[in-house]
Amino acid sequence: MSDTRPGEPDLSSYRDVQLSPDFSELRRRFRRFVFPMTGLFLVWYFVYVLLADYAHGFMSTKVFGNITVALLFGLGQFVSTFAITLLYVRWADQKFDPDAKHLRDQIEGETK
Repeated sequence: MSDTRPGEPDLSSYRDVQLSPDFSELRRRFRRFVFPMTGLFLVWYFVYVLLADYAHGFMSTKVFGNITVALLFGLGQFVSTFAITLLYVRWADQKFDPDAKHLRDQIEGETK
């Protein structure tokens, strides 16, 4: 006897879940958010590293007082990390987690 609701697939094994359209869509949406954000951050990070290594004059330019471009870029790394984390948490809460919970409920056989 199955615990699934009428019209929903019987997801009895990990392979069944992996092959289900709901899981494929969830994975696709996750990748469409995470991969570009990761790529963007890595480009930003490598630009910072390359500038620090090859553009000493630019990076040592004082912006005000003893604050240099390099220091601002370095602090920008922390700011961008927190910003990406905040964006991911908001996105996951609104767009990802509800569907993931629905899929988990299907797998575990829970009903509302």
